[in-house]
Amino acid sequence: MIVLAIDTAGVDCSAALFDSAAGLVLSTVTEAIGKGHAERLMAVIDEALSEAGLPLEAVDRIAVVIGPGSFTGIRVGVAAARGLALALGRDAVGVTTLETLARFYLSRNPGRPVVAAMDAKRSEVYTQAFSADGAPLGEPAALSPEDVYDLVERLSAAATGSWARQSPTGGEVEFEGRDRFDIAMVARIGAEKPVDARRPKPLYLRGPDAKPQTGFALARS
Repeated sequence: MIVLAIDTAGVDCSAALFDSAAGLVLSTVTEAIGKGHAERLMAVIDEALSEAGLPLEAVDRIAVVIGPGSFTGIRVGVAAARGLALALGRDAVGVTTLETLARFYLSRNPGRPVVAAMDAKRSEVYTQAFSADGAPLGEPAALSPEDVYDLVERLSAAATGSWARQSPTGGEVEFEGRDRFDIAMVARIGAEKPVDARRPKPLYLRGPDAKPQTGFALARS
């Protein structure tokens, strides 16, 4: 199975092609652009296809990062994945940022649970814990920093992601700067996902930061 993975949930605009039968990543293209994912995504996908030497029609499944992350970026990626899946008559699956962070960390640091922890601003942390074999130990949630520290301590876990830092409880954590999600890992996870009859949809753990102002609406005639 050839999987096309795309990510617009963070600072990167990324695409990859993965051959699940051979276990080979055929191409990866990543541009750290911050904003403007809608303008660059299709060009990045075309470049990944060209690097892999494959036409778009060769894709058997599309995997897309669904969040949590950038509110606007997630919408761009999910809309593109759903549109491509519809046009090609292929399945599309969603992959979360938190499981991508955890699986990427565990691929290099096996043997203990890990807490994926992303800075969500407003004194909140997007968080999810995973076992040493990558299985989720709970649902993703927006937690307080204190609750994340407690979770790391209770599980004797490592931590990874943009929020992760040296825990006062002595747990092994790391700081990685801004959130970036390995697109090859997204493709691998996407190949493993069971197909859901429902199309991928954004995973938002809270509402958007930007909201319409109230009290300034014009009366409709």
